[in-house]
Amino acid sequence: MAKRRKAGERTITKRKDGRWEARVVVSYDEKGMPKTKNVTAVSKAKCLEKLEKLKAELGAVTRKCSPTMPFGEWMDFWYQTYCKNTLKESTQATYEQLIYKQIIPKLGHIPLNQLNAGTLEKFYAQLKSNGRLVRRDIYGPGLANSVIRSIHAHCRAALEKAVTEKLIRQNPAIGCKLPPKKSPEVKILTPEAMQKLLYQAQIEGFYEMFMLDLATGLRRGEVVGLQWKDIDLENGTLSVTRQVRYVKGELKIEPPKTKASERSIILSPPVLEMLAEYRKAVDLIWLFPSPVKKEDVPRDPSACRKALARILKRAECEHVPFHAMRHTFASNAFHYGMDVKTLASTIGHESVETTLNVYAHSSEQMKRDAAKKIDEAIGTVLGADVTASDASCGDGNDDGQEPTNGTDKPKTVEFKPYQPKYRKRGTGSVHQVSKNVWEGRYTPTVNGKRIARNIYADSEEECEVKLEVLIKEMKAEFEIK
Repeated sequence: MAKRRKAGERTITKRKDGRWEARVVVSYDEKGMPKTKNVTAVSKAKCLEKLEKLKAELGAVTRKCSPTMPFGEWMDFWYQTYCKNTLKESTQATYEQLIYKQIIPKLGHIPLNQLNAGTLEKFYAQLKSNGRLVRRDIYGPGLANSVIRSIHAHCRAALEKAVTEKLIRQNPAIGCKLPPKKSPEVKILTPEAMQKLLYQAQIEGFYEMFMLDLATGLRRGEVVGLQWKDIDLENGTLSVTRQVRYVKGELKIEPPKTKASERSIILSPPVLEMLAEYRKAVDLIWLFPSPVKKEDVPRDPSACRKALARILKRAECEHVPFHAMRHTFASNAFHYGMDVKTLASTIGHESVETTLNVYAHSSEQMKRDAAKKIDEAIGTVLGADVTASDASCGDGNDDGQEPTNGTDKPKTVEFKPYQPKYRKRGTGSVHQVSKNVWEGRYTPTVNGKRIARNIYADSEEECEVKLEVLIKEMKAEFEIK
């Protein structure tokens, strides 16, 4: 099915002489008939380019607005004329998704003066039962209440403008019955799930990203938007100054979501040690560069979301969205005593300003104490080896009871991470060549030539140990970083 053009753009057609022609409405005559101007070009792309230049020269398209015009045309006119230029590009994409994918296809044919509250309520009910266009297998066929309420807000604003312009007498969207405004269910990771997630993430190359997110509560776009200049390893701080997100199908680097989102976060000593070690392996601008592109660009936020879903499944954990790590951070912060004011400044919230006014301003020391508490909540899980004997005799008590320090430390989970078919780059390969023989191979490229060396062992575990030694020896011999 051909894509329907926006009102006012007319058609782009190929003429009999082989040239492309595009027309745009510039005004209307006394009978209400449109007056147009046209451009021609040898190719469709050139024709579209000329059309955009013509529209820019002419300015906004003047339309013949009337009470009987289709609601879809009025919706498009309202957005293009009164809204678009006042919105950020990322917000424009959100508006356009709802207006051109949901509202206009389903209500656009109804005359403006015939749209009523009953039609709108029926439309909202259809969205609730079967309105989702993507990811239906994950979230179900219906749209969330918050999305439906956003759609209603756009309809109401457009119709209110129609009342102002005296196209209709009253706004039919006022008084419509809407889905309840309830907060979505907040999903967080349990201590056991966090440990299993980080075990599996280390195998698949996402340990540093997930650990940092659990320790700071950053949004997904803020995590992938971090550069090494944002990390002050000496003073132990992290600065949030940008985010990475998709806007109209293109990866964009933008300022943070709100003014409060531009913030500085105190990092705990174990997280700083992790980043210092990770810095040795990443010699690029971005903290988490894209592994699939040659140029120095950040990771794709969508790829990170998919990676989390894959890692959770392999770690035998319940599926949660990427934002759940931010909720987990906030939940741990409250549980381990972080005050609300400090938490709000740490995660970059400004919507709780009224509530936060009753709390004292957070200090740098409070942030450092809070960072330490969050580290206790997550735990250095990969280095932990807590046993019953360690807990009972670690403080010299002889009463047989486990010592406590006021916090509940998560128990270490016995979990063997799933080893994917493909190993991380630079770790060589291991495979079984016979019943009792395993072969390890490391093949680096030195001065444009591949050099291969093998080792053999009686078991996979022994082979991994020998291979690690071989890799260190070859890196030292050929000065490989």
